[in-house]
Amino acid sequence: MSFLLKIDEILSETALRLAMAFLVIATVMALYQVTTRFVFGTPSTWSEVAARSAIIWCVFLGAAGAIRSGSMISMEIVQRSLPRRLGLALYQLAMLLSFVFFVILFWQGWNMTGRVMRQTLAALEISIAWVYAALPVGAVFACIAILGAMLRAARDGLPGDAPVEGAQG
Repeated sequence: MSFLLKIDEILSETALRLAMAFLVIATVMALYQVTTRFVFGTPSTWSEVAARSAIIWCVFLGAAGAIRSGSMISMEIVQRSLPRRLGLALYQLAMLLSFVFFVILFWQGWNMTGRVMRQTLAALEISIAWVYAALPVGAVFACIAILGAMLRAARDGLPGDAPVEGAQG
């Protein structure tokens, strides 16, 4: 189990760092677009598309880091108001449903990426499949993060729980 959790840690950290890099790229491209449009009066034709594409990658890669850190929308108040075992079961069910969602997202994203291979992004002259690939790639990272969260919860209890000595769930 510790091997799987180590893989989760490494991959979630990698996804988060990539998401940050895409956010920096999107910011630079947006600033470039604003500068060329409003300072020089000749807007760039490609920077807006590049910024939008980078934001898409940022969101889908950032999901893994958010899942791992427990930053996704949760039912924490409900989970903590229930008896410990029931709260943990609710958490695991929510994670399982999230896993199913990301598996479906992977499958549909994979299919969509294949369908748009021959289409190009306006002004960039690259395949739009590079943008659509964010869905299956992000979904894989998210699925790994979810599995890690489920394993940690099974081992340690709900995220944020302080282990109580002698407590029975």
